[in-house]
Amino acid sequence: MYMLVNNIDPILLNLGSFTIRWYGLFLALGVVLAILIYTKLFKEKGYKVELVYDLSIWLVIGGLIGARLGHIVFYNLEYFLKNPIEIFMIHHGGLASHGMTIGLLLTLLLYKKIKKIELKKYIDLLIIPIPILAAFIRMGNFFNSEIIGKPTELPWGVHFARINPTIDSNIAMLRHPSQIYEALLALSIFFILYFVYKKYQGRLPQLFIFNLFLVLYFSTRFLVEFVKERHTLEGVLSMGQWLSIPFVIWGIWWFVMQRKKDV
Repeated sequence: MYMLVNNIDPILLNLGSFTIRWYGLFLALGVVLAILIYTKLFKEKGYKVELVYDLSIWLVIGGLIGARLGHIVFYNLEYFLKNPIEIFMIHHGGLASHGMTIGLLLTLLLYKKIKKIELKKYIDLLIIPIPILAAFIRMGNFFNSEIIGKPTELPWGVHFARINPTIDSNIAMLRHPSQIYEALLALSIFFILYFVYKKYQGRLPQLFIFNLFLVLYFSTRFLVEFVKERHTLEGVLSMGQWLSIPFVIWGIWWFVMQRKKDV
């Protein structure tokens, strides 16, 4: 029986006390690529590129803090209360996309208040590269053998050897590579957002791209949760699904209200 096996060591380089992990590498690549895309979009619009670098620092810090706190509060609060030092071990993985979204929004509000800058006209540009970052983070999850999928008999099922070291092909457990699903969906969402932005540039109302992101990203996140090993609430939906619903509802509500304005 042929199978795809993930037995990747999460550590890329180990130089004594200095360690580079695949997760950190993917995260850094995602951040750098997002900043490069910001720079390109801002130049095209004639906006100050200096704002990109200043705002990017804020967004990276705020987004990571939000993502980490989201993971802690939403998914494993009891564990982190018992092991508080693990809160700072971000290299072990553990970032929540819902927390990151909230962190990014709160960071923008704080930046606006402190810098006295009207950010509404930038929001649609700022959201476009976020799916790219999400895709790289999910690749880091795959290399970490975390956020794994449920068992499957599909031909592209993956055996996560670090979780189940069994190598007997007759009893090895194949699972959905849910991280890869999410990474591919996130990349697709990026291309959709970029295409819509370029094709209808100047003809879309402010926040159109932002709310399109909310609907696309969190609805696909909701669907992928069905093939994940999940944190269930009362055996109905997963925590990730419950957290996705408000974002989707908000995005749909915005489009409905926008439609009413146009009628």
